[in-house]
Amino acid sequence: MSDINPQAFRRAVVAVNGGPGDRQIVSLTCELARHQKSEVVVLHVVEIDWTLPLDADVAGRSEEAQRVLDIAEMTAEQAHYTVEPVLLQARDVGAALVDEATERAADLLVLSLPYRKRFGGDFAIGRTIPYVFKNAPCAVWVVREPIPEETA
Repeated sequence: MSDINPQAFRRAVVAVNGGPGDRQIVSLTCELARHQKSEVVVLHVVEIDWTLPLDADVAGRSEEAQRVLDIAEMTAEQAHYTVEPVLLQARDVGAALVDEATERAADLLVLSLPYRKRFGGDFAIGRTIPYVFKNAPCAVWVVREPIPEETA
């Protein structure tokens, strides 16, 4: 058995996307970080379409992108913690998350997964989480939101 504490981390990158799981993962990460005095970076990635130049100022003009980070910062404050908000533009969200975790030498990357079912009833995980699982240089936590009452 390993001596690794699954809750111990020095620096975490928390990926927020404006979804219902954002508050939960920010709050959870901040609660754990506070006890260890760890650094928490809250990252929102705006995906840029291939038809636009990558340096097009899409995220900077987006009130929605800023709102996502504002909510994350308020959630952290409620947990009595200060986070570093980061807004990025990228062609691919998964690659941007992995790159940011690598550049910041993060030892934890936290994402949320909404409970979604595709037409036909299969559970949908998307493409970002499998990419992050395969390529992240650190531990990855994925927190899935609860199954809605009407589908349970």
